[in-house]
Amino acid sequence: MNILGIETSCDETSIAIIRTSNDDIQVLSNVVSSQIKLHARWGGVVPNLAAREHLKNIFPVLNQTLKKSGIQLENIDLISITNGPGLIPALLIGTEVAKTLSLFWNKPLLGIHHIEGHIYANFISNEISVSSKSQIPNPKQISKSKLQNPKIKFPIICLVVSGGHTQLVLMRNHLQYQIIGQTLDDAAGEAFDKVARILGLEYPGGPAISAIAETFEIRNSKFEIHLPRPMLNRNNFDFSFSGLKTAVLYKVKKNEKIAQDKNFIIEMSKEFQQAVIDVLISKTLKAAREYKPKTILLAGGVSANKELRRQLAEKIEKNLPPIRFRAPEFGYSLDNAAMIAAAGYFRWKNMSRLERKKAFLNWKYLQADAELRLKSSD
Repeated sequence: MNILGIETSCDETSIAIIRTSNDDIQVLSNVVSSQIKLHARWGGVVPNLAAREHLKNIFPVLNQTLKKSGIQLENIDLISITNGPGLIPALLIGTEVAKTLSLFWNKPLLGIHHIEGHIYANFISNEISVSSKSQIPNPKQISKSKLQNPKIKFPIICLVVSGGHTQLVLMRNHLQYQIIGQTLDDAAGEAFDKVARILGLEYPGGPAISAIAETFEIRNSKFEIHLPRPMLNRNNFDFSFSGLKTAVLYKVKKNEKIAQDKNFIIEMSKEFQQAVIDVLISKTLKAAREYKPKTILLAGGVSANKELRRQLAEKIEKNLPPIRFRAPEFGYSLDNAAMIAAAGYFRWKNMSRLERKKAFLNWKYLQADAELRLKSSD
């Protein structure tokens, strides 16, 4: 079975093709066209500009994907598209293209929740176990990765950390989702972007803060910056990062001259990143102790943060050693279409014959939804 995945929920135009055979699945091609340089001048993604770029790039990306995979469009068996959540102008481009391809080529079409795609990015790879000593794989090495690693066992707790979402999701089986905790305001990735802007760092904020935090040396520390760990001791699994961002803002405004010091920016970046990591890890371990999963997954764009990966792996290994920890390969942490195709495979596999038949008519009914909620399969 050949599955075409399309992802245009934000500022990446991505199309991928995976091949499945009795749960042995290969990513044949996964092309991503990024718009980071375009939006960097604005300090964030401009929805209408993103849609314009998607419209310009989507067919060249489709042609490149087909060429790399060696698959003809008529030999595609299923199309899966991110239909939400995200920026509605961007979502509409991908959704309408997918519907057109479904109609013209008479292919079944499935809408995939963006976060579901990030979760199933963890099922892409020959070996994606992460330990405290492991390194992030080279994205160039994952063009033909296998999917459906049998070592991922249910129940699962998935920590989803991205620019738009910060959630703890309990999965008792494939496609069964229970959100047990989520952010009450800013998502972690959003907070990274806002703090980077406060510190005068480039967009996107996550990689910028992570990179500068790596240069921190304790022996040169002179500012002794301490930030709060919001909701760390609350008796729930929810998050809040707006107050943490505000704390950074107050410290910068209070010390505007010092805030221009490179060492101050380095120390603030280090402390901010660590504050976010401390809260994410604490809440995840607390949820694991209550729900007793066999696996903890990390998902979303912020899963590319090396310190978060390393420290979460260390804490699980030290405090909850029976639980396996998994994170996606770096190339699949950020928005991409291979994860959408992977999620499409598991949805198709779980559908009845009648549901599969109806999927051929989704070109009529599927709609983009900027506020789409993550729902379990019936």
